[in-house]
Amino acid sequence: MDFGLILGYSFKAMFEYNKITIGKVIIFDNEPWEVIASHVFRKQQRKPVNATKLRNLISGRVTENSFHVSEKVREAEIEYKDIKFIYEAKGEYWFHEDGNPSKRFALKEEQIGQGSKYLKKDAIAKAMVFDDPSNSSGQGKIIGMKLPIKVELKVVEAPPNMKGNTAQGGNKVVKVETGASVNAPLFISEGDTIVVNTENGEYVSRV
Repeated sequence: MDFGLILGYSFKAMFEYNKITIGKVIIFDNEPWEVIASHVFRKQQRKPVNATKLRNLISGRVTENSFHVSEKVREAEIEYKDIKFIYEAKGEYWFHEDGNPSKRFALKEEQIGQGSKYLKKDAIAKAMVFDDPSNSSGQGKIIGMKLPIKVELKVVEAPPNMKGNTAQGGNKVVKVETGASVNAPLFISEGDTIVVNTENGEYVSRV
């Protein structure tokens, strides 16, 4: 079954069931969805299945779906443009086009996903612009954003190191300037700047 064959949508590539992987944006049930989890497996003598978790880029709703060998989906036509984060208020995240502060817009936390944990003032991100055929203006609709995979964040809270701990190795939970908690090595201290992977929230290195 072809889940993406909807008249009027703008498409790029066709994906086989096993190519529907994390980070891809597909047309499913007539709307753009981002793949946030993907696992191909085989049950006994049955054909392989790709068990996915999808996030709707318009509503933010998350659902699970299994794609079978015979199924294909189409990649949604998404354009990207630079935007700058300004502030957050009552669950709305405000941005403006990079270099054009007059063009402001807001996205809900559900539209941003996990990236909201790592947004700091003046951070540059990529707006996801979807060519929605239901929009009579002919202009693309901003439906979400993507942060760089790695960002630098300052540690604002860190448990003190006990004597001998750093030699033994291990981790501790620290808080960064955006309010997010990160599992970091014991040698990380308050005031340090660390690199965090925005896709999985993991510590990468100290700057």
